[in-house]
Amino acid sequence: MEQLKRGISRQFSTELFRKSGKFSFKRQSSLDPRRNNLRFSFGRQSSLDPLQRSPSIENAGRTVPENLDSTMQLLFMACKGDVKGVQDLLDEGIDVNNIDLDGRTALHIAACEGHVEVAKLLLSRKANMNSRDRWGSTAAADAKHYGNAEIYEMLKARGAKVPKVRKTPMAVANLREVPEYELNPLELQIRKSDGISKGSYQVAKWNGTKVSVKILDKDSYKDPESINAFKHELTLLEKVRHPNIVQFVGAVTQNIPMMIVSEYHPRGDLGSYLQKKGRISPSKALKYALDVARGMNYLHECKPDPIIHCNLNPKNILLDNGDHLKVAGFGLIKLSKISPDKAKLVQPEGFDRSSPYVAPEIYKDEIFDRNADIYSFGILLYEMLEGTPPFNTKSPEEATRLMCLEGQRPAFKSKSKYPPELRELIEECWDPEAFVRPTFSEVIVRMNKIFANSSKQGWLKDTFKLPWL
Repeated sequence: MEQLKRGISRQFSTELFRKSGKFSFKRQSSLDPRRNNLRFSFGRQSSLDPLQRSPSIENAGRTVPENLDSTMQLLFMACKGDVKGVQDLLDEGIDVNNIDLDGRTALHIAACEGHVEVAKLLLSRKANMNSRDRWGSTAAADAKHYGNAEIYEMLKARGAKVPKVRKTPMAVANLREVPEYELNPLELQIRKSDGISKGSYQVAKWNGTKVSVKILDKDSYKDPESINAFKHELTLLEKVRHPNIVQFVGAVTQNIPMMIVSEYHPRGDLGSYLQKKGRISPSKALKYALDVARGMNYLHECKPDPIIHCNLNPKNILLDNGDHLKVAGFGLIKLSKISPDKAKLVQPEGFDRSSPYVAPEIYKDEIFDRNADIYSFGILLYEMLEGTPPFNTKSPEEATRLMCLEGQRPAFKSKSKYPPELRELIEECWDPEAFVRPTFSEVIVRMNKIFANSSKQGWLKDTFKLPWL
């Protein structure tokens, strides 16, 4: 018994909690997705459990552990094939259909282990044959999976259902292959009526914290291109870590629907903010622009290959509660790498050319590099200072055509004064020739100097200390 206790304590804290007849050992950290795979089990697991956990060797041949509640005692007796033990518990009033945290009943357990007499007893006490566990498996499915033919035939004869097995395109065969970012879908409470902007993300609660969830459309599972795009986005989000990049929380890849979970920003995106506020002060524009530049510089300096955004615009920039900006939406446009720092659109016909933020080289479907994002940044900074997108009196398609094909640039109309160096920076950023544009590392240095000099010269009347200066 002491050895069993030590085995349990190595994986879980000793604090127990009971709720609605359910039982589990409380995990040491609910925020670490790697710990979500840890689970104390009595025997074979659900036939639809993508992790296919093996029974603990330390638990084999043991008597019922101490401190188990009545539900877990019932499941333990069913696992051991102890007919009398199961009968005694049922006679004491234990509900035959009580479940553990995975939604598994004593009949599930008996079906997995092949204990025919236990299964007969449970059925005689009106056990629900079609009860489904958290993965959707029934007792009949478990019996069939583990080759327990007698129980399977008995359940089928009584009309039991066997659900169809649906594996995700990213399902793994071995527990060790499950990604560290994998989340338990039961920990996500999604409110579909509470969307984020007009995008494909939805608000959810994960362990009590609001998060943003992107759910893979049901029609995408049979589309290799959609699955590859999902994997690509997931790969990028998993590896990036920066204060000005939207934070990746985790993903669901071993259950359907597959999901990507990231941090939630209740203040929405910069596009909605600018639409409401209009022109913002030069000092605030500098502060926001530096946030974007730092995030983009991080993406461009990623090794071994830079991450080119290709769709940098106000809708893909989120505001956090600390009034900082975070870059999102990268990795969504499929690129064909010509070299480590040069690329071309894989599907140019599907690219939105109605956005005034798109660089001329992308608009013309030419080979481009990370300087395409610098162009978008220049347009973004212009909009923050002027309060409107370029050529806002024209349609977005016409405005983009004027800028990308005819080389026109919008006039600086704002009456409020701001440093001439800032205007020069914008003009360099949106230069038609990509090689003329500065890098984001150069932009950061120049903007810090602009802020310092402007504060001394009185250009910025509402100055405040910028972070990380």
